[in-house]
Amino acid sequence: MKFTAINQFIKAAELRVVDETGKQIGIMSRIEALNIAHDRGVDLVEIAPMAKPPVAKVIDFKKFKYVEAKKERDAKSASGKVEIKEIRFSPFIGTGDMDTRLERIKDILGDGDRVKIVVKFSGRQITKVEFGHDLIKKIMSALEGIATSDGTPKLQGKQLFLILNPTKKKA
Repeated sequence: MKFTAINQFIKAAELRVVDETGKQIGIMSRIEALNIAHDRGVDLVEIAPMAKPPVAKVIDFKKFKYVEAKKERDAKSASGKVEIKEIRFSPFIGTGDMDTRLERIKDILGDGDRVKIVVKFSGRQITKVEFGHDLIKKIMSALEGIATSDGTPKLQGKQLFLILNPTKKKA
């Protein structure tokens, strides 16, 4: 948590003063700004100490801290919102089902989420793991330019899986 100077602890002699709504009041001395804050019954909070002249806001300090904490929480929650969505295949999937699932994968990757492709073997299909690898190669060729794989396909129990990441879009 960063230190914020308030009221008499502000050291700058001259300040650019802003009100609660963000509207500029003007450039004035520290004493004038403190008087304005005192008349309104709120605090003078230094929000940009490195600016020339430093910027101070006339606002209740508790409200200021609350707004800052809320901004921090929102930034933190928005930063790591990448989900992994799972799409299941069978090693002997029909072409129609395959096309439908590929479209779904394209939609998910377009949203910026990751996709876990799972090829589930049932019964004696596990003896033909190469069909699962071939299916994953088909999927990767269909998604070329849209997705990049996160390593190689891994066999875990009766499931062969691979995680796909969306390719970075060039701005």
